[in-house]
Amino acid sequence: MNDEKFIEALKNKDQKAFKILYDEYAPKIYGILKNYVRPNEIEDALQEVFLRIIRGINNFEGRSKLSTWIYRIAVNVGKNYSRSYSKEVEKPMDLDSDEPENFSVQPISETNVKKEAFNDINYQIILNIMEQLDKDERLLIKLRDIDGLSYNEIAEITDLPLGTVKSKLHYARKKLKKLIEEANLI
Repeated sequence: MNDEKFIEALKNKDQKAFKILYDEYAPKIYGILKNYVRPNEIEDALQEVFLRIIRGINNFEGRSKLSTWIYRIAVNVGKNYSRSYSKEVEKPMDLDSDEPENFSVQPISETNVKKEAFNDINYQIILNIMEQLDKDERLLIKLRDIDGLSYNEIAEITDLPLGTVKSKLHYARKKLKKLIEEANLI
């Protein structure tokens, strides 16, 4: 289905189109939101992004690609959550509480457990290293190097000039490379 037909199906409240939308974009939106939203609130933020998409699809005029419009919504929702955190007073963790924290257990494939375990470890190390970058640097790397968006799309999503996107991405990659080298992964 081409973009125009897909957008039209979304505007007509086609359930199959919404399922396709969710299946295709939920992981990408989740990746963006991880840069802004606390892990225990990320599902709420993800729902908010999809609600905004559903409510706003009829106003989508096609001046940008659908993906760019969706990423922009995700960034805005993430920034709203991030702003709300800066207004909160940090409360200390209750170590005596019997309440479990939000832990996520990912099942490991039975096919090659050793290989997947090493891949998971390396992936986790890289994620930990990326946490040392600021959220804007992580977002730029994700949008360009993981999601494969063009510089123009990133500029539109982040509301930054094209030259600034290129420059910031260059320095973010350079910083990430240095951090990876310091961790002896290269």
